[in-house]
Amino acid sequence: MSGRSGNDRSCVRLFSDFLPGLLTNSLQVGQGILNLDLQVVSFDILLQEDHEIFDLVSELEAAEGKGTTFYSWLNVPSTASVSEISKAYRKMSMQLHPDKNPDEKDIHKRFARLGVVATILRNPESRKRYDFFYKNGVPKWRGTGYYYSRFRPGLGTVVVFLVILTSGLHLLVQKMNYKKDLERIDRIRQQARTTAWGPKAIPLEGQRKVKVNLSGEESTNNRWIDLVVEGQNVYILDSSGNMEILDASAATPPSVYNTWFIALIMSLVRKVIPAKTLISEQRVVLEDDDVSSIAESDSGRSSVQEKENGMKVTRPPTTMAGGKRRKGVGKKR
Repeated sequence: MSGRSGNDRSCVRLFSDFLPGLLTNSLQVGQGILNLDLQVVSFDILLQEDHEIFDLVSELEAAEGKGTTFYSWLNVPSTASVSEISKAYRKMSMQLHPDKNPDEKDIHKRFARLGVVATILRNPESRKRYDFFYKNGVPKWRGTGYYYSRFRPGLGTVVVFLVILTSGLHLLVQKMNYKKDLERIDRIRQQARTTAWGPKAIPLEGQRKVKVNLSGEESTNNRWIDLVVEGQNVYILDSSGNMEILDASAATPPSVYNTWFIALIMSLVRKVIPAKTLISEQRVVLEDDDVSSIAESDSGRSSVQEKENGMKVTRPPTTMAGGKRRKGVGKKR
């Protein structure tokens, strides 16, 4: 009993010595993770505040030459005071004033950029931010918020991207289904030959009608179909007795025209074209009716004229002024 109680006291002492250290280490780890999270959050906030500096650095290098900095553009050292920066700004603003350079291209943009650069360097907080990137370099990855705010896609771009993405996935599914259909056709053809010729698969002459389970020989779901085996060819026999060959042509190959978007456009076009064709056909029928009626009227006029031309026209008898008919008088001898 005394030995057991001594071991218990040792375990308690060991646990009491180990527990504070474990708690201390756990607290240190948790504090480290918390500090890391806070640093990440503060870094994200810093990136959001420095977007203006990133844009100015890129614009300045593109306009004034690669490697141009705020200090080199103002021709002052990085340790220049606020008064020196203001003096350099006034001097350079006179040189870049649009009134003195009316023919220079983009002079207004350069002049406005100069004012923004001078404002950043004369503000202690913004200058501190710029000096950090001036010494360490502007990061290549400037954060998702930076790129999203500057290259934000419009609704049309998003719709086009989704259409292309979903159409590509649809085409991939078509290819997968086409491969499965080919394998299924080969399996059905082989099963039909085996049923018609026996296990040895020796070809027999003539046609042999067989029934094949589409779900497979070992499947409990019976879906039977009538097939006709003739030589190496296998035909599908429908209820009317017609035979249609069963080969790779029975599977639908993948095609861009069968993707959902193009198929939708083509179906809409098919619906619009027949309506226009029907209207045009109706117009043609009406025009034909008008032409036939005109032809009939013309033929009627021509027949009347022909009758008039064919008839003997009798002139009315000549009458005298008194209204009596003048008789022929013989010549006196």
